[in-house]
Amino acid sequence: PGFDEEALKRFAEKSKLKVLRCAPPDADAKRIKTVNGGFLVQTADVGGMERAACKTATKRAPTDEEWRDLLFAWGVVGHVRSNAIVIAKGACTAGIGGGQPSRVGAVKTAVEAAAAKESAEASVMASDAFFPFRDGIDAAAEAGVTAIIQPGGSVKDEEIAAVADGHGMAMVLTGKRRFKH
Repeated sequence: PGFDEEALKRFAEKSKLKVLRCAPPDADAKRIKTVNGGFLVQTADVGGMERAACKTATKRAPTDEEWRDLLFAWGVVGHVRSNAIVIAKGACTAGIGGGQPSRVGAVKTAVEAAAAKESAEASVMASDAFFPFRDGIDAAAEAGVTAIIQPGGSVKDEEIAAVADGHGMAMVLTGKRRFKH
């Protein structure tokens, strides 16, 4: 929402750059989307997730480094069109799979991008919605993902957590979806 003086000095060197100061996100703000014959009013997704608000669904809890990357990836995934997957490593985005017709397709797209940067191994993954099938978890594990953050809420949550356990992965549930349509 703001800039320090050194950053403003550097920005001033670029004649065509516009710098905007924005108010912090408003959790009560509404967004309006048009639909055929009407409109939809929805609460704004201002993102953010506290570690304490998440529930570990697997036998292994994330390490501190994984937590840092999971929370970072969770912040990014809300800005990606659903079905959205974000692979992160070192508090940096390594791969994004967005707007895919299936969740596993989004995983494969994100993994491919991360692998091209040699950033898939020992990375984490965020999903904007729950995993209805194991295929996304299997594809992530095969690429080297070690921890996952996702909303949960599927009737198959326990089965999906067991798949993650089988791969030695940590998985946390947020209880909150981040759809962007």
